[in-house]
Amino acid sequence: MKTLNDLTETEILSLSKEGDNDAITLIITRYRPAVESIASKFSSSPIDRDDLIQEGMIGLLAAIKSFDCGKGVAFGSYCVICINNSIQTALRKISRKKDVPQNNVVPLEEEFVNGKNSSLSAEDSFLAQESVSMLTQQLQSELSEFENNVLRLHMVGCSYHEIAERLNKTPKAIDNALQRIRKKLKEVSF
Repeated sequence: MKTLNDLTETEILSLSKEGDNDAITLIITRYRPAVESIASKFSSSPIDRDDLIQEGMIGLLAAIKSFDCGKGVAFGSYCVICINNSIQTALRKISRKKDVPQNNVVPLEEEFVNGKNSSLSAEDSFLAQESVSMLTQQLQSELSEFENNVLRLHMVGCSYHEIAERLNKTPKAIDNALQRIRKKLKEVSF
């Protein structure tokens, strides 16, 4: 009986597509040096080397899954392209600022302070609550009492006119305060 090492690369790839874990492991073992080599080309990137390798491994697994030997391309060439693309996609994603939706900001108080974050794991929930706590502390020190009151009312959904009525100010004063708050929020770091 043939062992995996006796099979051709095409036969091993065929087995791996059928879900043979030993075949997948063998391909990963053979091509891990290629993943590490490609990842090392991005050593000056903002992503840690181990994370780059992980992204490359995701690309390798995608190559195993999507490779079609009938296209006339060697698997080695195809997987190098997939690995490279996976790493570059991760780098582009981390450098994009537009991934954060500007119009769909979830009110922090509703999601985290009131405990409505059941979709998060316990660890993520704890980290989110810590982040909210740190952000709240920093905002309290950076914003005036008036700006803090405006922000809280705005976050719970009050309109400019409702905030103005509650705080005995004009809607224009509320608008100005929110503009200052936005500017200060852009500078917040923790």
